[in-house]
Amino acid sequence: MNIENSFGTLYIVATPIGNLEDITFRAVKVLKQVDLIAAEDTRHSKKLLSHYAIKTKLVSCHEHNEINKTPQFITHLKNGLDIALISDAGTPSISDPGYKLVAAVAKEKLPIIPIPGCSAAIAGLSVSGLPTDSFLFLGFLPKKQQKQRQAIKAITNQSATLIFYESPRRIIALIKNMRDIMGDRKACLAREITKLHEEYIRGNLSDIQKTLEEKEIIKGECSLFVQGLLEQKVINEEQIEKIVSKRLVTTNLGTSDLARQISKEFNLSKKKVYDIILKFD
Repeated sequence: MNIENSFGTLYIVATPIGNLEDITFRAVKVLKQVDLIAAEDTRHSKKLLSHYAIKTKLVSCHEHNEINKTPQFITHLKNGLDIALISDAGTPSISDPGYKLVAAVAKEKLPIIPIPGCSAAIAGLSVSGLPTDSFLFLGFLPKKQQKQRQAIKAITNQSATLIFYESPRRIIALIKNMRDIMGDRKACLAREITKLHEEYIRGNLSDIQKTLEEKEIIKGECSLFVQGLLEQKVINEEQIEKIVSKRLVTTNLGTSDLARQISKEFNLSKKKVYDIILKFD
């Protein structure tokens, strides 16, 4: 299997994200033939290996020991041993351990080969109903409220479809922050992809939030796909005044909330909209 006779190869092997049948013939072959499999959680990976009768030696490689174990793996590769890196689900190093190991092995100019397969981000995007010609994968945003809101503000003007990962415990809070900062955009929530209780919720962020809030419990890792900022026409002050005049009749929002709503919808300065509203008092 070695690409070079003198060195071993590091294989980055994608594994199923749920359904064990979602693995390639090539991935099974590689996992059987390498000298060592480095896994994010050996207990979890044993289920997959047992299912395909893979008896290759298994060692751990997770976020807490990846840096310490990397020199050992590099030594093995230099001694001609082949290593397969796998995560608990999907493609290693994509919001999973593996990046630091790959970077270190690349620095040593040792062979690294991907064995393509599952990725929740791509699988979910393909059925999201949102534009797929341009997308931005952002993985897990910061957990702390202030840092998360800052991260969302930084990507508000991105035109590409936005892809996020989030835990079921924090997904509603994330959607609330997105609605507050980005507006009520079209989106798709994918949950338990390829598993028994697979679910896709499409609609505006508010629709998804409502559906989730009606559930007694939310299970499974979530992938959230959000429409990017649509190209907006520049509108002049006269047009803004017409919009404000109409909204004052059709909504009961206060001055500040109305200014916030219109400014987000048309990508305008909140202060400018606020000042125009005051003209109608």
